[in-house]
This record gives sequence, structure tokens and C-alpha cells, in this order.
Amino acid sequence: MHTNTPSGKQTPRRTRRRRATLVAIGAVVAATAVAVPLLMLQRNEENRYVSLVIPEGWRAGQIYRAVDKALDLPPGSTMKSLVKAHLPLPAAAQGNPEGYLFPATYPIRRKASPESVLRYMVDTANKRFSLGSLTAGAQRNAMSGYQTVTMASIVQSEAATGEDMRKVARVILNRMERDMPLQMDATLNYAKDRFTLDTSVADTKIDSPYNTYRHMGLPPTPIASPGTEALRAVLNPTPGDWLYFVTVKPGDTRFSATYEEHLRNVAEFNRLRAGSSPSS
Repeated sequence: MHTNTPSGKQTPRRTRRRRATLVAIGAVVAATAVAVPLLMLQRNEENRYVSLVIPEGWRAGQIYRAVDKALDLPPGSTMKSLVKAHLPLPAAAQGNPEGYLFPATYPIRRKASPESVLRYMVDTANKRFSLGSLTAGAQRNAMSGYQTVTMASIVQSEAATGEDMRKVARVILNRMERDMPLQMDATLNYAKDRFTLDTSVADTKIDSPYNTYRHMGLPPTPIASPGTEALRAVLNPTPGDWLYFVTVKPGDTRFSATYEEHLRNVAEFNRLRAGSSPSS
């Protein structure tokens, strides 16, 4: 959380497994393998297919580039194909597929069109997101299905484990119920098209609808492709009164109900980080 400390030092992220800066695909693919009926493998036809791996938490831009590479297309081809892809997105998305390009491993034909690949990703997302519990969970949290996916994308971007995801989801809901700004660094990173572990005071003042330090509620769209676990976390968050969280060190995320407790956790984060930084 943003601490707004007099020192003006950069504020630490709350928690993060920064998948996009760790794009070693084999290390981050926790996505469920998807069998694409349209592109089912035939015996002795393996050389006609390529594996397209989309990790959980990737943004649409990363996915477009991955499709370009898998299909050996010029850079930018998949993004340009959106105009003619006619993706089956919810009306609230207004044609933006962010959050609905489902993370998975897809065997695709080398000669497939990028439009067909994107359509299948969105079809897969719609099937996964149309679970009966999604509607019930959205209503319980006074959100639409699209808002639920948006929240899940933040949870996916902010937390590394299922346990932390459920707690982060609770923090978001608690802050929304109290009319507090979400203050999520992941949304700032999305606004600035970057991946970083730090957020400065200046960052929190940028003029963007994705700046959840300045704007109340959820951002206008998802900020990444959430996986099933992140969605489940939103639908079934851990009970608690937490309003803040910060990852003090890898594997140690501290959740707190008071700002004073949070500041103590932030201070420990800063001490540990200063101790691990190379001397100037």
C-alpha cells in the first residue's frame, strides 16, 4: 500500500509474482492445458502444429506477440486482426479482449489465422467464466460478471499463491465496502505499460482511469488474463478484516487491518531490502 512517508522513498508493492518480467514460460505456466477441438491433433501430423503457451497473468499485448511468434507472423499482425475477429465478448468490454484471452496451452495449426486463435481463447474464457458460481458470486459482491473478471485480474496480478489470492480478494472487497480507493500497484503498472516492484509517490498521481489511488472502485477493464484460481479467490475470499498487505520477503506477505500495523510491515520490508541492496 502507498505509505506516503515523509522520506519520499518509493513505496513497496503489496505483493507480486511478476510473471511478465519472468517470462521464462516453463517456469510460470500453471494454466490448464486446453484441447482445441477445431485444431485437434491427428496421428503423424505433429509437425503441422505448434504449442501456444499463455501463462496466467499475461496482458493482451503479450498474448498478441506470442500469437504472432507462434504463427510466424510479422509483429503487430494479431493485434491488427482484432478488427475482423468479431470476438464474443461481453457488451461491457466494448470490444477489448483484455481479461478474456484465457491462459492455457493451445496446440494450434501453423497456418491458423490469428482471428481464429483469439476467438477460441475468448470462447474458452466464456466457458470457464460462465460457471454457475460466477453469477452467484458476482451478485453476492454486488458486481457484474465483467467486474468480477476485472477483480480477478487484479488478484492474479497481485498475488502468487491461492491462499494469498483469497486474502487479496478480501482486501479489495473490504476497501470497496468502506469506500476506500483500492490503491493497487498492479493497476498503475498497467496504466504505465510496465512491470515493476516499486511505486513512487509521483506514480500515484498520474491521470489515468487505471490509477486506483485517485479513482474509486475497479478499473474500467481487466488488467490481465486471470486463471481459474484467481476467479475462485474472488468468488470465495478468505474471511477477514484486512485493508492492507505487503510482501515483506518472498513467501511472506503480511495482511493487516490497521494502517499502523501496515506501516510496521512496510518498515520491515524497507529494512530487509536495504540490507540486501548492494552498497553504493
